[in-house]
Amino acid sequence: MSFAELGLSPEILRAVDELGYSEATPIQAKAIPLVLSGRDLLAAAQTGTGKTAAFLLPILERLKKFANPSVSPAMHPVRALILSPTRELADQIGVNAKAYTKYLPLRSTTVYGGMNMDPQTAELRRGVEIVIATPGRLLDHIQQKTIQLNKVDVLVLDEADRMLDMGFIQDIRKIMSLLPKQRQTLLFSATFAPEIKRLAADFMHDPQTVEVARQNSTNAQVEQLVYAVDSGRKRALLSHLIREREMSQVIVFCKTKISADQLSRDLKRDGHAAEAIHGDKAQSARLETLNSFKSGEVKVLVATDVAARGLDISELPFVVNYEMPNSPEDYVHRIGRTGRAGASGVAISLMSPDEVKQHEAIEKLTRQTLPPQTVNGFERRESSAADSGFGSRNAGRERSDARPAREPRAERAERSERPERSERPERSERPERSERPERSERAPRAPRDLRDAATRSREQRDPQEGLKVARVGAIGGRVLPQRQREVPALLLPPRYKVNQER
Repeated sequence: MSFAELGLSPEILRAVDELGYSEATPIQAKAIPLVLSGRDLLAAAQTGTGKTAAFLLPILERLKKFANPSVSPAMHPVRALILSPTRELADQIGVNAKAYTKYLPLRSTTVYGGMNMDPQTAELRRGVEIVIATPGRLLDHIQQKTIQLNKVDVLVLDEADRMLDMGFIQDIRKIMSLLPKQRQTLLFSATFAPEIKRLAADFMHDPQTVEVARQNSTNAQVEQLVYAVDSGRKRALLSHLIREREMSQVIVFCKTKISADQLSRDLKRDGHAAEAIHGDKAQSARLETLNSFKSGEVKVLVATDVAARGLDISELPFVVNYEMPNSPEDYVHRIGRTGRAGASGVAISLMSPDEVKQHEAIEKLTRQTLPPQTVNGFERRESSAADSGFGSRNAGRERSDARPAREPRAERAERSERPERSERPERSERPERSERPERSERAPRAPRDLRDAATRSREQRDPQEGLKVARVGAIGGRVLPQRQREVPALLLPPRYKVNQER
C-alpha cells in the first residue's frame, strides 16, 4: 500500500517521497488509519519495521490544523508528547520529526539528559508543538516550569516495555497525572509483556490492538548464527570474524560498560577502528561516536543494551552478541539493529560454556532452533566441555571423582633441590640462656617493707588520694572504684631512673 492511499496530506507525502519512502510497511498500513481516527492504539511489531513513521505521520496529519508561521510562543503550545526510554532513540525520533515536517510550519524539539538544559529551555520557551523526551529530563523541565502540558492531544509511549524495565513506571505515572484526561494514547513496542497490558488498562480507553507479526519473533531477513567458544578466546574469535567476513560496519553488544570499554581497547590493539558507547559516556561523546560510525570512520561500535533500542543505522550488515543477554527480549532488540526496512543482515552470537541457559531462553522465546557451531582453530577445549553444559552431563562428575593429576617432573625436581629443615638457618639469633645476665647483675629493687610502709603512710594522710576510676565493669554497667598504690619517687628502683634519662 502506498502512503497516498492512507489519507496523508500533500505536504507530508512530499517529505516522505524525498526520503525515498514509497510503500508503507505492514505496521504503517495498519496503524496510520487507526491513529487518524483518534482511537487509542496498542501496537506490536518487529524492530526496524517503521514504527516511528507509523505514529509520527498520522500525528502530523492531526496537528496540521494547528500549523501556523507565527513567532509568538502562545501560538505554539505542546500538542504531542512522545516519551522514549533512551537518549539515542529520542534523538532518532527527533531527526525523523524534523524531516517529516519539512513542508509544514510545525515545530518539534528533543529533550533528554546528559546535555545542558539552557538550550532546551530556550527551545521550549519559543514554543513547540511536538516534544520528544526521556521521562527523567522531562520531569526536570516540569519542575523548572519551563514546559506546560495542559494542551497535549496525543501521548506516545515508544518502547514501553523498555521503559518499565528501566524503572520509569513512577515517572510515567507522574507525567500522566499532568496531562488532560481527554487525549489519545499510543503504545508502540517490539515486545508485549503482561506489565504492558496492565499499563494499557490503567491509562488507555478501549485501545485497538495491532500486531503485524508473532509476538517476540525475529526478522526473517536476518541470518542468525551461534558460535560455541571458550570465554577467554572470544575476543580473538571476534577479531578473526571481522577480518574473515570483511565487516565494514558492525555493532558488538556487551552486557556491562566495563566489558564494552575493555573490548574496544582490545580491538584497537588488534588494528580495528573501534569505539565504545554506553551510559557513562557524555551525551556529546555518544553522539560524536555514533556520527563517526554512520560516516564510516569507526568500523566497530561496541555498545551496551542502552543502545539496542535507539540505534538506527541504514543497511547495517552485521550485529554481534559478544556476551549473550540475560533477558531474551534484549536479544530480539539487539539483532533488530540489522535487517531494517527490508534489508538483509547477519546476527552472530558468541556463546561461552556458562551462557548455555541464556541460549536456551532465546530459543524458547523466539520459538526457533539455533544450533551452536564452531570455527576452525577456535574449538572448545575438553576441560571447558566437561565443566559446563556443552559436553555430556556426566563429564563434570567424572572429572571431579578422578584422582588428582601427577605432579609435573620440573616441579618435583625443583622441590627436591630445596634444603632440608635441618640445613636452614635459624629464624632468630637470640642469645642462649647462659649468655643472659643473672638476676643479681640487674638493677636492684627497693625493699618490699619500705614500699609497703610508704603506701600505708600515704593512705593515712589522705584516704581518697589513692582512688582512681576503673573501667566500666561487666555487671550492671556500674563504674567501680579501684585502689591503686602509688610508690614515692624516692623509692623507685634505679633502673627506672636510668630509663628516664635515656
